[in-house]
Amino acid sequence: QVQLVESGGGLVQPGGSLRLSCVASGIIFRLYNMGWYRQVPGKQRELVAVITTGSSTNYADSVKGRFTISRDNAKNTVYLQMNSLKPEDTAVYYCNADWTGTKYIYWGQGTQVTVSS
Repeated sequence: QVQLVESGGGLVQPGGSLRLSCVASGIIFRLYNMGWYRQVPGKQRELVAVITTGSSTNYADSVKGRFTISRDNAKNTVYLQMNSLKPEDTAVYYCNADWTGTKYIYWGQGTQVTVSS
């Protein structure tokens, strides 16, 4: 059974930081590109950051220079370090595992991030 379990969300003031974690089980983690997406009510889910099996990274323009994605294959974990948070970063953040070229795509249950004073 595949599980992606996110943690680390919460309430933070503007300018603050949070680190999200996503622990994967039931998959061969090193074979999957891992991503973080976010969604606010009434809007489509959007890509925040992705890290490939070779540890190449890509970011949405809105988070470049503020967020950093990383992975630890030994711990089956992907991280999202979020700095200089803004109110517009408020969303539910979802972890994604994608074995490119196959049908195997999985999602976590999401973790709420709220940036507010």
